[in-house]
Amino acid sequence: MAYFYKNYFLKTVLNEQQLAITIKRLSHQVLENHVDLENTVLIGIQPRGIFVSDQVVDQLQHLVPPHKILYGKLDITFYRDDIRKELHIPNRTEIPFTIENKKVVLIDDVLYTGRTIRAALDALLDFGRPSKVELCILIDRRFSRQLPIQPDYVGKAIDSIVSQKVKVFWKQRDGRDEVALV
Repeated sequence: MAYFYKNYFLKTVLNEQQLAITIKRLSHQVLENHVDLENTVLIGIQPRGIFVSDQVVDQLQHLVPPHKILYGKLDITFYRDDIRKELHIPNRTEIPFTIENKKVVLIDDVLYTGRTIRAALDALLDFGRPSKVELCILIDRRFSRQLPIQPDYVGKAIDSIVSQKVKVFWKQRDGRDEVALV
């Protein structure tokens, strides 16, 4: 479906129902590889990855006892390589556990150039040395990578041109759940 929103032409990539199914599938895939989440931690990347990670964690709480889920939020503001271009306002990092020798599943909304993930990997090392790091992404813009970073879990892979943007709308922030191409 295509429509206009705030003077932009949007093409729906995932509607509300498809987005819910995609998040449920990602949650099940993570659980398949990390049975009972033993020795595994989930970390959402601030700010936009938190919307995805909150929902993945919510789904997992229906599948395993909630006390087995170690969930944190990582701010990467001061690890970004574009910090010199504009002023960024930092978010809060909340990792109330050690990641030393743990399997870490990083969660973000859109994988584009790979620079956000590189910054997250740098920031993560301040909290310990994990035994393994995996990447869970809602939308993978496959052919736009500037760094050799690939996701382990993908909600949807799309092909887009450089001038297009992927916009992820969330009910909590935007009043609706949807992924669209601008």
